[in-house]
Amino acid sequence: MNEIFFLTEPQFQILVWLSYRIAATFAFGLPLFLLIWAKISNSSAIDRLLSIYWKVSSLYAINLLFLSGESQLGQSISFIAPTIMVGSIWFWVDLNEEIDEMPIYKPISLTTRIWRWTLSFWAILNTGLHIFSWRCLNSVDRNYCDAWREIPYNSFNTTKVIIKFVLDGNWTTGIATFFAYSALILYLIGLLQWLIIQFPKNGRFAGKF
Repeated sequence: MNEIFFLTEPQFQILVWLSYRIAATFAFGLPLFLLIWAKISNSSAIDRLLSIYWKVSSLYAINLLFLSGESQLGQSISFIAPTIMVGSIWFWVDLNEEIDEMPIYKPISLTTRIWRWTLSFWAILNTGLHIFSWRCLNSVDRNYCDAWREIPYNSFNTTKVIIKFVLDGNWTTGIATFFAYSALILYLIGLLQWLIIQFPKNGRFAGKF
């Protein structure tokens, strides 16, 4: 297949790589920096927001484990994870009010605003690309589906080399998939606990999430 809707395969691959690069910067790098910054500057609202975000965004790391093992489930998680991640940074009424009350000229406040909007743009881009490649949700045996698996597989090979060098162990796709399923089960248990117990009690207030 040479085209995905109005995109050629090379164009689609470039956009997938762009999505992964944005994710590396704004879904991992910047929120990690912001979390450290918030703790140092005692910005409790941002600290709380980032703490919740990191709990929720662990689903994206689970997705990368599935993709590195060429699991079809990874495509489905990759489709929904960014939406859940973005939802986690806009959902909380109390945290939104506290952040909105912070002076916009305050560096950490401005950076947080930029981060939230950029992450939202990334989620839209990611969703659009998955809609273009919706067949990958049913089967990964298509040429353009390789674009989604390339970076996770490269990370898998890097992890394999590091584990071999440091621990003299063997990191296989089977082990990666096992850890992915184990992490996903724990993630779903935590999510169900929040939905059943915390959400009815606290609603859109961060509470003890």
